Amino acid sequence: MPVKVSVVVPVYNPGVYIEDCIASLQRQSLPPDEYEVIFVDDGSTDGTPARLDELAAEDSRVRVFHQENSGWSGKPRNVGIAAARGEFVMFVDNDDYLGDEALERMYDYGVANDADVIVGKMAGKGRPVPVELFRRNHPRASVENAPLIDSLTPHKMFRRAFLDDIQLRFPEGRRRLEDHVFIAEAYLRAGNVSVLSDYVCYYHVRRDDASNAGFQQFDPAGYFKNLREALDVVETYTKPGDLRDRLFRRWLRNEMVERLRGKRMLALPDEYRRALFAEIHATVVERFGPGVAAGLPPTQRLVAALIAADRYDDAVAFAEWEAGIGLRAVPEGVEWQDGTLRVTLRTEFTSGGEPMLFPAQGAPATDGPPLDVAEAIAWVSADCVARFGTATGDLLLRERASAAQHFQPVEVTRETVPEGERVRLVLRVTATVDPATAADGVAPAGGLWDAFVRVRLGGWTKECRLGPAPVEDRPEPQAALAGGRTVLPYWTNPHGNLALAVDRAPQRLGLDRVTPGTVTVSGDRIEVAVPLHVSGETKVVLRLGSTRIVDVPGTLSPTADRTGAVLAAELPVAELRGATWRVALNPVPEAPEPRHLALPFALRATGATVRAVRAPRPGGLERLARKVRRKLGRVLRGAVSRIKNSRR
Repeated sequence: MPVKVSVVVPVYNPGVYIEDCIASLQRQSLPPDEYEVIFVDDGSTDGTPARLDELAAEDSRVRVFHQENSGWSGKPRNVGIAAARGEFVMFVDNDDYLGDEALERMYDYGVANDADVIVGKMAGKGRPVPVELFRRNHPRASVENAPLIDSLTPHKMFRRAFLDDIQLRFPEGRRRLEDHVFIAEAYLRAGNVSVLSDYVCYYHVRRDDASNAGFQQFDPAGYFKNLREALDVVETYTKPGDLRDRLFRRWLRNEMVERLRGKRMLALPDEYRRALFAEIHATVVERFGPGVAAGLPPTQRLVAALIAADRYDDAVAFAEWEAGIGLRAVPEGVEWQDGTLRVTLRTEFTSGGEPMLFPAQGAPATDGPPLDVAEAIAWVSADCVARFGTATGDLLLRERASAAQHFQPVEVTRETVPEGERVRLVLRVTATVDPATAADGVAPAGGLWDAFVRVRLGGWTKECRLGPAPVEDRPEPQAALAGGRTVLPYWTNPHGNLALAVDRAPQRLGLDRVTPGTVTVSGDRIEVAVPLHVSGETKVVLRLGSTRIVDVPGTLSPTADRTGAVLAAELPVAELRGATWRVALNPVPEAPEPRHLALPFALRATGATVRAVRAPRPGGLERLARKVRRKLGRVLRGAVSRIKNSRR
C-alpha cells in the first residue's frame, strides 16, 4: 500500500514530553500501512535516542535518524523530507500532539481540494494559536482571501511533490523564524491551500517548565535579521502594493507592535526592552512604507507610529495605560429552549477594574496618530466610539482537558450607556448552544467545557470567562438530555463562571430530588417526574437490578410547563414479582458506552402490585466494595493526572 502521509518529528531533549506525541501518532485513524513516522534526533543528550530506537524496533511505521546537534529544527525537518516516502509530509513538534483523526481528515481534505498545503485547526494548551482563521473551513484559501498569514508555524501538511518541484526546504543552523521563511514561500507558491476548521488536528502545548524553544528570550539583533529573510520572501513573490503591505502588516503587528504593548512590554527587563525597541525601530524604518501601518487598527497604528518616531518613553507610557484594560462579561440568562441552551450576557471593557469610559462623541481615526500620549489616548478612545457599530462579541466553548474551542452562534446588540459626561460601550450577546452541533457541527465530547467571551473593538481583542455570576440572583438551569448528551450547565466553585458538564457529574443532575412519593405506578405503567429538560419525546431505557438485570424501554417527555420531564415505561410485572429492584436511567441507549444514572428509589413487586419504595441501603460487603472502588478510583485518577501533568 503506498504511503499517504509521512509525519516528520524533529527531536531534541524532550524527555517525557514526547510520550503524548508518540501516543497520538500511534492512535491515528489512518490505516497503519498508509502512514509512517520519521523521528529525526538532533543530538539529544537525554534518554530520547534509546527511547526512539526501542519504539522503531516495536513499530514498523517508525523510522529514526540520529545526527549531531544542528542548533535548531530546520535541518532535522529537511532530513525528514528527504527520507519521506509519503504523498504528503506533516510536521509535528516533539512536545505537541495530534487529534486522533488528524492525518486521515487532513489527507482526505487535501486530496478532495487538490491542495499543496493543508492547514488543520489548532488548539493552544498554554500557547497562542490563530482563532479567526479557523472560524470556518476554507477549501480554496490564499493569502488574498483568508488570514493564512496569521499561521506561520510549520505544523501543517504539504504535498511532497510540491516541496520537491519548487525545491522548498527550511533554512538550517542556529537561528530563528526558519518556519516563517518556509511557510511564507509555501503560501505564495502553492496552487491551493486548504484550511480544515471543523476538527482540531493539532494541539500546541506549552511545557510546564516553559522550556519550549518559542518561550526562550531571544537576541533581538539575530531575531530581526532572520525576520528580514521572511520579508525578503514576500518581496520576491509579490509586487509592491496593497497585498505586499497587507502581508508585511502581519510581521509589524505580531512580531513588533504586539511585543511593545501593555503587560507584555512592561514584563520585560528595561535593558532588554530598550534593545528590543531599537531593533524593531531599525526594521520598521528600513523595511516598511507608510501603507503597512496604515491598515492597522488605531491602537496598533499608534504604537507603530511611536516605534517609527523612536519615542521609547512614550511607548512605555502608552503600554502602562493599556495594561489596565481588561474585559468583563456578566451572565444574565441561561435557560433551555427546545433542546438548545440560550445564554444571554452583557460585556464591556474595563480600565483599572472599573467600566471603561469613553467620550460621548466619537471621531474616526482617519488622520495620523498624535504622538503625545494623553492626546493619543483621547484619539484612540474617540475612534472606539465612532467604530462601536462594528464591535464584535462571541461566545466560545473551550474543552478544559484539551483547550479545543468552538464558536457558538450569536446575536449582538450594542448599547451606549451615559455615565456623566462620558459613556460606556456595552455589548449584549445572545448565544445559542446546540448540544448536537456545538463542536463545529458535531456534539461535543464528554467532559467539562468552559464558556469564554471574546470581544473585538478598537484594536483590542480581549477574552475572559463568562462570570462571575452573583450568587443571589444567578440563573440555575437544570440538566438537559439533548443532542445525544446529558448536559449540565453549572457555575464553577469558587469563581462562579459558567461551564458545561457533558456526560459527567451524575450526582449533580438533580435526580436525587426524585422520591418514592413522586413516582406513580398504575397497573404496569410507571411515571416519574424528573428535573431534566427534553425538547420532545425521547426514547430511554430503565435498568432494573436485583439478582439479575432487566432493561425496560421508556420515554422522557416534557411537562406541560416545560419545567421538567416525565419518565414513563411499561413494566414487565410478571418478571419482577417477589423482589425489590434498584432503578437506573439510561438516557442515551444508542451510545457506544451507555451510562446508567441511579435513581433514588426502588420498585418492590408483590404479586401483581408494584410500588415505589426507598432504595435499600447496600449491605456491609457491598458498602465495603463500593468504598474500595471509590478509593481505587481516586488513586487511579490521581495517578493518571500526575502522569499527564508530568508530560505537559
